[in-house]
Amino acid sequence: MALRPDEFYDHALTAADDERRLPLARMTGWDISPFEPADLRVAPLRPPVLPEPPRHGEDPASCDACRQRDEGIWFNERWRLIRIQRVGVPLVLMLLPLDHHDMADLPDELAAELGLLSTRIVRHMQALPHISRAHVYRFGDGAAHLHVWFFARPEGQAQLFGSWLVAWDDLLPEYPADVADADAGLVADALVASHGGRRV
Repeated sequence: MALRPDEFYDHALTAADDERRLPLARMTGWDISPFEPADLRVAPLRPPVLPEPPRHGEDPASCDACRQRDEGIWFNERWRLIRIQRVGVPLVLMLLPLDHHDMADLPDELAAELGLLSTRIVRHMQALPHISRAHVYRFGDGAAHLHVWFFARPEGQAQLFGSWLVAWDDLLPEYPADVADADAGLVADALVASHGGRRV
């Protein structure tokens, strides 16, 4: 059984200093880190907040993803794909179910299709010129409506490898929107050919 919130907090504090600051992550020492460890400090660890605050869209009536279900670059009867605007890496896409589901309550049929769609989106993104990898992320703390992120890593940018890509994306200047729009269109067209659905 997992530690209770108070037990987890007390356990974490055993590694913290007098200000409740944990040591820097080993990741900050990697050569792909966007930060120099000498200039970083860890924020003080805050005590648990219980009950946790609700995520956006816990009530489907207030869910932006449900209200914006007609926005996207590709659709089928169950899913939509959107391009995220104003990013630093070449392309960031997001896949969402049309109906209000989170990962834990996703029906098996949609879960199976999520696997196929994720694989095909990655293939199509990596087929773009000058894209080496497409990274897939699922974070569920901000919103209750399932959303899966796809980040394209630019070719040759070894410092943008791996788990730091999301941080680099936030640091880089905005990527040219016309180039990202064209590449997103290529991915959507390829998805129509490989999975069906329609391009918008």
